[in-house]
Formats: sequence, structure tokens, C-alpha cells
Amino acid sequence: MKVAIFDTYIPRKNGGFMHFDIITPADTSYEQALIFAQEYLRSKSQPILALTCKECKFCHLEQVVPSWKTHILRQGYYVHELKGCN
Repeated sequence: MKVAIFDTYIPRKNGGFMHFDIITPADTSYEQALIFAQEYLRSKSQPILALTCKECKFCHLEQVVPSWKTHILRQGYYVHELKGCN
């Protein structure tokens, strides 16, 4: 299964940045990836007025990692937290 990686940087409400990847099936639209990113941010109580290509950018396609696949099949996407997401 090929997946799309959307590299995302969001300013935190208390300073600093959140850096995470939204990982979706390869055929997912950019607009849907933004919706997934907004869902994730809501789950972290991190409000954002609008997400754009400035904050969330398509990065590349790659083969799915087995641990991601379960999440993707269940909810349509997986979030790989990289920095400042706690």
C-alpha cells in the first residue's frame, strides 16, 4: 500500500511549534489531508483558524509501515508525531 506523507508545522498556542506528518492512502486529496490535520489538532486542544499549504505540505509517497496501516484502515489516516506534540 502506497501512502502520502504531508509534512505539517503548526505554531502552538503556548509558543513553539508542533511538527507532525499526516499519513494517508496515496489517492487522498490535499483537502482531505487538511481535514485530517484539523481533526488531529482538535484532539490535542490546539485551535487553528485555517490550515493552508504554508502549514501542511505534501512531501512524498512511500510504502506503508505496518504499524501505520491499522490506523489508516480504521480512521483513514495516521499521525506520526515528530516534535512538540505533547
